[in-house]
Amino acid sequence: MIHGCFQLQPGDFILDVDFQIPGRGVTAIFGPSGSGKTTLLRCVAGLERSSKGFLKVNGCDWQDESRGFFLPPHQRPLGYVFQEASLFAHLSVRKNLEYGFRRIKPQQRRVAFDEAVELLGIASLLTRSPKRLSGGERQRVAIARALLTSPKLLLMDEPLAALDNNSKAEILPYLEKLHEELSIPVLYITHAIQEVMRLADNILVIEKGKLIGSGALLDVLTQLDLPLTHTYEAGVVVEANVVEHDEEFHLTYLDFSGGRLSLRREDLPMGAKVRVVLNARDVSLALENEVHSSILNIFPATISEIVTESPGQLMVKLDVGGTLLLARITKKSGVLLNLLVGMPVYARVKSVALV
Repeated sequence: MIHGCFQLQPGDFILDVDFQIPGRGVTAIFGPSGSGKTTLLRCVAGLERSSKGFLKVNGCDWQDESRGFFLPPHQRPLGYVFQEASLFAHLSVRKNLEYGFRRIKPQQRRVAFDEAVELLGIASLLTRSPKRLSGGERQRVAIARALLTSPKLLLMDEPLAALDNNSKAEILPYLEKLHEELSIPVLYITHAIQEVMRLADNILVIEKGKLIGSGALLDVLTQLDLPLTHTYEAGVVVEANVVEHDEEFHLTYLDFSGGRLSLRREDLPMGAKVRVVLNARDVSLALENEVHSSILNIFPATISEIVTESPGQLMVKLDVGGTLLLARITKKSGVLLNLLVGMPVYARVKSVALV
């Protein structure tokens, strides 16, 4: 486990958080700009010292102000990736990577040089100058450089924020690969819910310096008392297994606890475990199973919760065979269907809406 407790007042802003998260996987720190995400990460790094601070990382004390203990930043075994890559412009990519790697004793190295290069796909960039790299390439090099310090904790402060959409699309698969293949725990700051859904296992939701929600990703995404469940991108992540490719209709079929999903053909290996994003705006409800319909994804469901989002909209939480979904519908639809908690309905999702 990672347990942190920080109370800090830089200027007029107050950070007051106490969290416990698993000591492995990716934990997203999510919230709007100015909510305290970076301040929290700086506390974890030891760059900000809280007079009432405590931090234990997988059994190792990094800070305990109750007994006057504070491990300075340079003694904390962590890697830090910022919004800007901040590479040494006078060094080649290889020399940038070697800068931290050579300062780690061989017996303490947890990530090999060639392993980091392969994971981030930067073998062809080693002889280049950082000035000759694209934004996405620079950020991949920065992540590899952080990994080569063999951290016991990796901190990432909105690593995609400075990139355009094409560069983000380029780098996200590499971040997913790191998630799958490395056991290093990651704290990942973002205010983009799409990145949370794609990468995170757990999430800390922070607002105005306070922790307002925390837990496993799939649980937090469906907590209707949190603001992130009422954004335009609100939805859930469904974990499913690839079971079939339909070449005739160019579809891929995935099984999850609630049934079988059909989505556009994806180049995924059979049996692979994947994440599918179902946005609340793409889920509609019906009282009967409409067989004669263009919609392929229709699942029996039970209404778990209904909340009013605005004078004209409702958010409905559904239980589909043990998997929770969200549906954003108009208040008029809720009245016409006479929707009630505990009521059986059918959840309908267009295949083209699945990501």
